[in-house]
Amino acid sequence: MDAKNPAAFARDQAPEGGSPGRRVDSDYVFHELTRSICPSCKTVIDAKILLRDNKVYMSKRCSNCGPFMALVYDDAQAYVSFARFNKPGTIPLAYGTSHDKGCPHDCGLCPDHEQHACLGIIEVNSACDMDCPLCFADAAPGFSLTQEEVEEMLDNYVRTEGQPEVVQFSGGEPTMHPRIIDFVRAAYARDIRFVMLNTNGKRIARDDRFLADLEKVRPSLYFQFDGFERETYRAIRGEPDILEEKLRALDRLAQIGLDVTIVPAIERGINEHEIGRIVEFAIEHPAIRGVTFQPAFHAGRHAAHDPMKRMTIPEIVKLMEAQTAGKFVASDFVPVPCCFPTCNSVTYAFVEDGKVTPLPRIVDVDDYLDYITNRIVPDFSREVRTALEGLWSSSSVAGSEASERRVAISCQTCELPDGLAIDSIAKNMIMIMLQDFMDPWTFNQKNVMKCCKEFLLPGGRQIPFCAFNSVGYREQARAQLNAMEPERRRARKEGRPFEPKPIVFDFSEKRSR
Repeated sequence: MDAKNPAAFARDQAPEGGSPGRRVDSDYVFHELTRSICPSCKTVIDAKILLRDNKVYMSKRCSNCGPFMALVYDDAQAYVSFARFNKPGTIPLAYGTSHDKGCPHDCGLCPDHEQHACLGIIEVNSACDMDCPLCFADAAPGFSLTQEEVEEMLDNYVRTEGQPEVVQFSGGEPTMHPRIIDFVRAAYARDIRFVMLNTNGKRIARDDRFLADLEKVRPSLYFQFDGFERETYRAIRGEPDILEEKLRALDRLAQIGLDVTIVPAIERGINEHEIGRIVEFAIEHPAIRGVTFQPAFHAGRHAAHDPMKRMTIPEIVKLMEAQTAGKFVASDFVPVPCCFPTCNSVTYAFVEDGKVTPLPRIVDVDDYLDYITNRIVPDFSREVRTALEGLWSSSSVAGSEASERRVAISCQTCELPDGLAIDSIAKNMIMIMLQDFMDPWTFNQKNVMKCCKEFLLPGGRQIPFCAFNSVGYREQARAQLNAMEPERRRARKEGRPFEPKPIVFDFSEKRSR
């Protein structure tokens, strides 16, 4: 179906073949009304969430650009039933903005936001040593943050969170930044529990000195890895022969004992047939402690696509089940309750001698994530529940000491397979996560108000991931950060500190209707 022709869902005229005056039932269920944006002009508009043929769609109409329709979720039954995982949000210690124009134009975080930041993202530069056809950051030369800017952003993160769980340095390609190791040290110096480095792996594969520096500061790696076939990397990354370099980087990370989460972007018609092979590879490789599958979302730089045929989390799970001969099935995955439940699902599995035992098969996760009834449980079970809450959270980092400790606590009540010890479980776990980000076709204001993944900016603003990449925040921030670059260079040349300047936003021309 054409994304601009939602006639099968919302008819503007009588159905063909119907008799005059005869009422006809809709072929969909109207689930809810929300707010979204026009994919063309970014105006805030109403949107309907519709259920049809066990799938979830978003239907919306812009008065200037016309109607739009997009697939949101491939399993309507799960979409509706996952409401029970919608955990109450945590209030940050401080907000970055006040009420003004209303969501989604007050991000910062504003007092209407329903969750704190589990994960803070700092884009340290805009340049990249790749030119991927699929790049939500639309990486290109432009800016390179100073130590002063990054430390101010980290300080503001601490101000709003107290002791932040996770910060991720991204870009561009952050390993190209000459101060990236100093940034990692600065984050650890502020007692941020987990520091992640988002990378394509090229510098790790080539640069011995950089590898030695990584061994000293020991961040976790969030590693771009889309599959194994030349066509996959040609279509998604523009470099069909990059696989060997990625494998070399992973092997070098294994040699120094750093934990890696590989991150495959899954695009329909390109690499969905490689999902099972990616999982099997992750189980076998000594450096890899997690996989985060990201259905391709079409923000930033992307090829032409049909929003009615986008990949979603349930379909990736079905393909994983088929391609791994049932090593992982849908019931193994639990929605992450700190964000909106259909945005993110995760499981942990114990791996021994090639055998995979997902944690939900040996502990009843629902017993400890019962947020709706808030039932009273014994003190011991509250400890288990707390551990599971930490595991099923966007701030959980695969392979971290805290993650292993939480697994050990959780499994004190597990029905363990014969001969399986608790400490063995904690040391032999792999995390499989599925993260579905929204783009301008699927943007849902309700979801973004619960987002726990925020871009951190100079001046203290924290912008939810999907708002930053869909609403127009990225474009405004990039223009301001690029404009500051001549002054950064002068400060470096003159040997003086650079004075950070706050990023501000103006959506006066994008008023909601």
